[in-house]
Amino acid sequence: MRVTRTWIVLGLLAATAGCAGRTQMQSTPDLTVVPNATILPAPSRTDLVAADRPALIGPLDTIEVEVVPESSREIQVDASGRIAMPLAGTLYAGGKTAEELARAIEGALRTHYVRDPQVIVNIKSSVSQVATVDGQVQEPGLYPVTNQMTLMRVIASAKGLTEFARANEVVILRTVNGHRMAGLYDMGAIQRGIYSDPAIYANDVIVVGDSPQRRLFRDIIALSPLLAAPLITILN
Repeated sequence: MRVTRTWIVLGLLAATAGCAGRTQMQSTPDLTVVPNATILPAPSRTDLVAADRPALIGPLDTIEVEVVPESSREIQVDASGRIAMPLAGTLYAGGKTAEELARAIEGALRTHYVRDPQVIVNIKSSVSQVATVDGQVQEPGLYPVTNQMTLMRVIASAKGLTEFARANEVVILRTVNGHRMAGLYDMGAIQRGIYSDPAIYANDVIVVGDSPQRRLFRDIIALSPLLAAPLITILN
């Protein structure tokens, strides 16, 4: 029985080693692979600026509201997405940009006979614009989303994949127009430039799959000292 187990282990180790080779990066319509020892060109100014995404106000965010030139105050949006201000009353801020909320406050002030109000709104801190990262990452949790957030960056924010992660089974769950959608991604293919690193948006849920094969390999390594003695006996 020990002999059989030993050869099974050796076979599994050999098979795992055979699958460990990496595919070389190749150019695609969306990726140009620069030859070895060739310096990458510097990015242009437009390359350094991410595409604009509207920053939306959400529950429990903190905003600064300035009514020029009279007053300025910080307000925390309540759990229902509303704020309350003197004269303006209670306003719904959830889902609005800072500019949209400023115009709404101006309109509310006009109804209370404030002449030509000028309002500036800034988002001081946001707890609503986050993505959830779960599964086989080092630090699952909620991570802030900016207009530059991508799948690789949010995984890096979670301190990377665990040793048991299935890199070719990363799921992004997203709600689009009230409909739940899921996309399956291969981190290795993204790293090799086979396809683009997908953008991550607020409220996305990223789930990294688990690899039973990696757990089996770990168990095999743990058993290897116990199998070493019968293997040496066989070889002798």
